Amino acid sequence: MSDFFNPLKSDLLDRRFLPVLVLLVTALVAALAYAVLGAGGSSSSTRSVPSVASSPAAGTSAAVAISQAPANPNQAVAETTSGVSKQHSGKARNPFTPLSSPKVKSTAAASSSTTQTSSGSSSGSSSSSGSSGSSKGSGGTSGTSTSGTSPQPAKPKPPRQVYQVNVLFGVAPAGTPSQNIPVTSFNDLTRLDPLTAGGEAPLVFAGVTVDGKSAIFTLVREVILHGPAVCRPSASQCQAIQLVPGQSEELEYVVSSSQTLIYKIQLVSITAVKASAAKAARVFHAESKAGRALLRRAGLSALPGLRYSLDKGVLVVRGGHRAFGAHAARHR
Repeated sequence: MSDFFNPLKSDLLDRRFLPVLVLLVTALVAALAYAVLGAGGSSSSTRSVPSVASSPAAGTSAAVAISQAPANPNQAVAETTSGVSKQHSGKARNPFTPLSSPKVKSTAAASSSTTQTSSGSSSGSSSSSGSSGSSKGSGGTSGTSTSGTSPQPAKPKPPRQVYQVNVLFGVAPAGTPSQNIPVTSFNDLTRLDPLTAGGEAPLVFAGVTVDGKSAIFTLVREVILHGPAVCRPSASQCQAIQLVPGQSEELEYVVSSSQTLIYKIQLVSITAVKASAAKAARVFHAESKAGRALLRRAGLSALPGLRYSLDKGVLVVRGGHRAFGAHAARHR
């Protein structure tokens, strides 16, 4: 080895190779200096970045400043054109992570909340009474609260008063004693019921008077009256007879010159009965079609001085009536 290096050393120290040696040493020293100084300059350049002037083509003379990166990479920094940070705290977020969507309440829950709000506002004072009731029941096993929002049931209409009329009616030849005249019971008469005996119907039930103490019967044919009945509208214009319970009246009807019949009617009772509003309305509006047709043929559809009330089911006396021909004459 010494044989190799000794000649090399002598050649290098020769005057002809001295400039080359100086050049090599200078290059080596420059490389070492650049390596040392370049490493220090790169570390300092990461700490401050010089500002960059705006391009003349942008039309503005202001420079855009870039703030220094924080020492903590997780610290959030908001950059602005003036270089002022608007956000000084908070966690850094990955910009590629999708944002979480806000939770939306279900439609059913929203409608239920709306319903509860409206019902609570409309309950008024009834809710306060219901809450007091629930506070009393909370100490028990099942203390429930009733706000009273359900509609109140309609109050039933008060019962009405209807009348049941019972009569006895029959016919016999003239001269038959009154107690021997055969009669038939007609119970719970309907308005305009015809009273028929021997195939004829000389009377039609008109109704009960407003006080409920008497009944009126329309005379369909001309007869002679024997008894205590009161003529309506007057004694001289007798279109109907009025009886009270217990009274009886005989009607003498001349069939021909050789035959006369005696009709007997006895008012047995007038009974006031309580009924529901619906049933009372049906009773007040009910009438016999046969009796209506009979009165129409006789021209007696309405009694002068009397008016039938569909609201109360009674006959009401009215004034200002015109006279009609009499259908009965009182036997004197």
